[in-house]
Amino acid sequence: MAGRAAAPSLRLLTLDVAANRPDPSAPDPSPAPSRSRWSALAPWAVSAALLFYLFGFATDWERLREATSRANLPLFLACATADRLAFFLVWTWLSASALRRFVAAVPVGSVIAIRGGSELVRVASNHLADAAFLLGVVRLVGGRLDAVLACTLVPVVSHFFVMLVQMTLALPFLRGDDNLDVAGVTAVMWTLVIACAVGVRLSRTRRVRSPAFDRVAAWLERFPLRKLLPFLWGFGLLALFDIQIQWLATRAFGVPIDWTALAARIPLVYLSFLIPSLGNFGTREFSWAAAFSDFGTRDSLYAYAFAVNTVFLVLNALIGVVFLRRALDLIGAVRRARREGEPLPRPLLHDPTDS
Repeated sequence: MAGRAAAPSLRLLTLDVAANRPDPSAPDPSPAPSRSRWSALAPWAVSAALLFYLFGFATDWERLREATSRANLPLFLACATADRLAFFLVWTWLSASALRRFVAAVPVGSVIAIRGGSELVRVASNHLADAAFLLGVVRLVGGRLDAVLACTLVPVVSHFFVMLVQMTLALPFLRGDDNLDVAGVTAVMWTLVIACAVGVRLSRTRRVRSPAFDRVAAWLERFPLRKLLPFLWGFGLLALFDIQIQWLATRAFGVPIDWTALAARIPLVYLSFLIPSLGNFGTREFSWAAAFSDFGTRDSLYAYAFAVNTVFLVLNALIGVVFLRRALDLIGAVRRARREGEPLPRPLLHDPTDS
């Protein structure tokens, strides 16, 4: 009954993240093909511009080579590989768990295969890879669009809250006085959470009517917070693993970073991935150097972040090859959807290690 009652509001929620076929009788209010073309080109333009600036003007190549030559490459590669595989497996498993809990009892192996196949597409485009994954998931559950909400918003909201708690707990233990960036972002994130909580409360009591708060309230009815606890625990354990493996990886690369600094500032790096880029190239290097400037030279931090992105890119290709048949099926499905004019599903955010 709860799911049935929330259906009208749920449909409003899916407009931003799911593929709804438009009503043929309704006029097209916006130039969708043009917008889609720009959204596809923007990541390439941003990454190209940032990488050109970073390695064309801001980098001393001699120092970069020195920083790379001091690295313990076998240990670094092992750490970076473990980090990427952990995010791939945990994020995919939690997405499958959300589908099973809130939508349909789908096989976890099928979700892993769909996600694995989409990684081959991710080598060329995050946008198309996300679309391919969600299109495969929607078809796996018989066209139910709430599958897009379950496997995107449930992980995103859970990971967002875990990052917020992570920054809050680490903030008092940071060394030095120049931590205004962490304090400021933490304050803004808590303000958003509190504002949403108050708005949803007022919306439910009908004291305030707001489409945005109505949508959040509908989402909470469909995905109650008490049922999100396993996902919060899952992302909490993943966050601890991520901090520890980054602690080891930075030491292997010769730019050791304090554990509490990683806990407080890794979320800043991940939030920078909201900027569209090709596999986070450019944004990761710039944000990593800005967030951890106290722990290494700019060139060594650029080198570390670029090396991490490169390892992730290679791993995505290898994962995609393992699920090659599924990857080809997804590519064919995306082409057919585009040829038929069907809007492709698009999540708000994706796994922050995606490259």
